[in-house]
Amino acid sequence: MTRIEKTFERLAKANSRGLIAYITAGDPSPSRTVELVLALEKGGADIIELGVPFSDPIADGPVIQRAGERALRAGTTLAKVLDILRDLRRSSQIPVIVFSYLNPVLRYGFKKFSRDAAGAGADGALMTDLNIEEAEPYLREMRSHQLDTVFLVSQTTPADRLRKLSQSSTGFVYLVSRAGVTGVQDSLSEHAITLIQRTRRVTSLPLAVGFGLSRPEHMAALAPYADAAVVGSAFMRLIEENREQPDLAGRLTSLAAALKGGLALKEKAS
Repeated sequence: MTRIEKTFERLAKANSRGLIAYITAGDPSPSRTVELVLALEKGGADIIELGVPFSDPIADGPVIQRAGERALRAGTTLAKVLDILRDLRRSSQIPVIVFSYLNPVLRYGFKKFSRDAAGAGADGALMTDLNIEEAEPYLREMRSHQLDTVFLVSQTTPADRLRKLSQSSTGFVYLVSRAGVTGVQDSLSEHAITLIQRTRRVTSLPLAVGFGLSRPEHMAALAPYADAAVVGSAFMRLIEENREQPDLAGRLTSLAAALKGGLALKEKAS
């Protein structure tokens, strides 16, 4: 059983839902990323998405775009992200998904990436813009190293494509709760529950919902329906606004704890 599988099993036994925390590796500096991941874990994050900064992040809102720009200026590359992960594994066994656009991994090479990611202690990867029809070489290499492959589905994903993406996913399926780019929103999208129901019909994998989730009330609204919530921009905004502050790690821990508190499952939806 993988670390991700064990995590979702533990959550089910605890009558809770998972908090998947996204963080851009290298922001505000590569030397601080491990500290910030550990702060998120301390606050209750169950899985980490370790973001690889990219120069053309078409699916990201302004907060994560700016984080990527700062990380790139600080010299963060895909190889450096894997070095950061190796450092993290000296202190933590929290499941980690490498979150990247396709281009950095394609340039690195699927075979080399899968080998090095596994060697660094990754549990899987998510390529935001990888076309499922062209994913076989990537899937083959990832499977050979027992790494999970997480794919995105959205409200506009047709039924046949939804099935293909779900079948190619392992670990969990990432559901995009709304159209558009990442970013903090006022409320949970009304389309999120419908997408969860559609995806439940084609897979038994855990379902994680992301894009726009930022508040404990979002967590509480989602908890009866999904297995996990993915939060990114809220954490990255806090990092951006407090990156010079000595208590940045503590503030991250507090935000993670508040969000995790909203995920306690009180009553299962019918």
